[in-house]
Amino acid sequence: MKRSFVYIMTNKYRTTFYIGVTANLQKRILEHIEGVGSKFTSKYNLKDLIYFEEFSDIEQAIAREKQLKNWHKGWKLNLIRETNPKLETLDIF
Repeated sequence: MKRSFVYIMTNKYRTTFYIGVTANLQKRILEHIEGVGSKFTSKYNLKDLIYFEEFSDIEQAIAREKQLKNWHKGWKLNLIRETNPKLETLDIF
């Protein structure tokens, strides 16, 4: 099975979140940083990766993405803080 990822991007103030799914995390994050990842991330300047999960099945990743998108902001922040307490930008390169 091919690896896939669910990830969360945010802005420098950590006020807006974008949740996405991809098979190539590095490539997708570079697209967001360059402003071609999505209109939403470009509009709100979401260039900082602060969370990701890895899956061996794309269907699991898509299900997790849908689940996270339905969560309240506070729940998302608690999840992120479990592995990234200071909400620092993750360096995956």
